[in-house]
Amino acid sequence: MEQGKIVTKPNLKKRIFAGLIDYVLMFSMLYIMFAYFGERTPKGYELKGFPALATTLIWGLYMIGFELKFGGTLGNLMFDLQVISIRDTNSTSLSFGQSFKRHLLDIIDLCFFGLIGIVLIKNTKYNQRLGDLWAKTIVIDSTDNRQFYKRFV
Repeated sequence: MEQGKIVTKPNLKKRIFAGLIDYVLMFSMLYIMFAYFGERTPKGYELKGFPALATTLIWGLYMIGFELKFGGTLGNLMFDLQVISIRDTNSTSLSFGQSFKRHLLDIIDLCFFGLIGIVLIKNTKYNQRLGDLWAKTIVIDSTDNRQFYKRFV
């Protein structure tokens, strides 16, 4: 990857709102699963068996599936954000592994109400969260012609 081939901006407001949309959808799904399939225990509600597995499958289909098919989750697409691979290959399309890595570390980025993710986005060279750094991805605003990754220059 050569210098000057990648130009990004934090797009912080868009990324925060996109993340809020995605995680409101995810937590709503989780709430519904607990309400209909959860078992009451002395410590609260618990999901077991297929309902517990289903929440993980739904998370994966939504977060990873949308990124692989459309270049971003529903929240990202609503705010014209696109996730792009910056690995040294001939494609900017994400791989399953890259999308999985990005979202596996969401829990760390979201700690302290997203503060870790915000600090990283504002202070990394290409405005990347922890998952983006690990997966070698960037997030750009697809409507801003000044943000890009020139793979073939």
